[in-house]
Amino acid sequence: MLNKIQAVLLVFLLFFVQLSVGQNNTNSPYTRYGYGELVDVNSAEQRAMGGTAIGMRNGSSINAANPASYSAVDSTTFMFDVGLTGLFSGFSDPNGSKTSFNSNLEYVNLQFPITKWLGFSAGMLPYSFSGYDFHDTDSVSMPGNSADPAYAYYARKYTGTGGISQVYSGIGLKLFNFMSLGVNAYYMFGDVTNSRAVVFSNDGFSSSTSIQNNAISVSNFRFRYGAQFLHTFKDKHELTLGLIYENKAPFNGKFIQYNLAVPADTITYGHHFELPQVFGVGLNYTFNKKLTLSADYSMQQWGNALFFGKTDSLSNRTKLAVGMEYIPDPRGNNYTDRIRYRAGLNLHDPYYKIPGTNPVKNFGITFGVGLPLRTSNTMVNASFEYGKSGERSVFREDYFKFTLNATFNENWFFKRKL
Repeated sequence: MLNKIQAVLLVFLLFFVQLSVGQNNTNSPYTRYGYGELVDVNSAEQRAMGGTAIGMRNGSSINAANPASYSAVDSTTFMFDVGLTGLFSGFSDPNGSKTSFNSNLEYVNLQFPITKWLGFSAGMLPYSFSGYDFHDTDSVSMPGNSADPAYAYYARKYTGTGGISQVYSGIGLKLFNFMSLGVNAYYMFGDVTNSRAVVFSNDGFSSSTSIQNNAISVSNFRFRYGAQFLHTFKDKHELTLGLIYENKAPFNGKFIQYNLAVPADTITYGHHFELPQVFGVGLNYTFNKKLTLSADYSMQQWGNALFFGKTDSLSNRTKLAVGMEYIPDPRGNNYTDRIRYRAGLNLHDPYYKIPGTNPVKNFGITFGVGLPLRTSNTMVNASFEYGKSGERSVFREDYFKFTLNATFNENWFFKRKL
């Protein structure tokens, strides 16, 4: 067993290094605002069910969204989970359209029992992504003969890179056979860089470039508290009510501005940033271990959180998600009996404000499958999501997101009998 643990820790370290370089998983101009695109940390299993997770409690998968779920792990089980995503996006506005594709190793985590009533989990997850590259053109008249004015043409180019990552560890404690409590501790770090270049070019008149890079660099600790209340009735019916909470906390950050024009300079500002207060509730119902129905509602109170020392740039983000899973026969002899079929949908508000526009709810429709491996307890999950952000009259993104994860589930913590 020691060799297995060493191998998993080595893989975990390699994934940690890979994730910490801050790869992007987006190419959306909307990531220009705030801290970029916020990531709802869900596995492919949960994403296929619309992103529901708060009330989920499963001893064969890792649910980092609610730390109270860690106590569901079997006392002999070690789990290791790694997820990858691919994102195909189509962007359109009144002037045209374009497409892009991005892929990324998104998260890695593990979970194992400490005792029969206490579970532990740790891993590395994304918090936000920033990535975009677009430009526009314009012109200004040059001093001279008003009867035959000359124009200087210029292009404005906008690019963004980076993101915020988070390393977490947490425990889940089961009490009285009907309640579980848990807490996650996160260390958050990363940089979000926004660049703007203005290039003038007109033969005989001007040729110059002005470049400005702005970076938000953050590091901070935060905590998430979770609870789950369990009830089983008439043998075949299982009901779980889940709750999560995060208190508003300072987001230790600094704003760095690089002016690459002439003369070049670098300015560092000390601004106040805050993480929002978070509330969430989820309900999970399972019938005869075959049919599962889930619903989540959550709110992130960004409207009360400081961003550059003010509360006028961000707005509250609410999310409503529903999902379902169906297993023909969990103990069936045929492989197709144990395949898990999933579907769901979600609605959520953007957390940033765009001057001159009204916020529009974003939505996603999801489905997926869970494929058990024949020779082990490992489960391979795949999800597919179609969603949209914004409106075509201003700027709209239609996206297709594919997530694939494998949960390696091994019985390590038991004594073998000779």
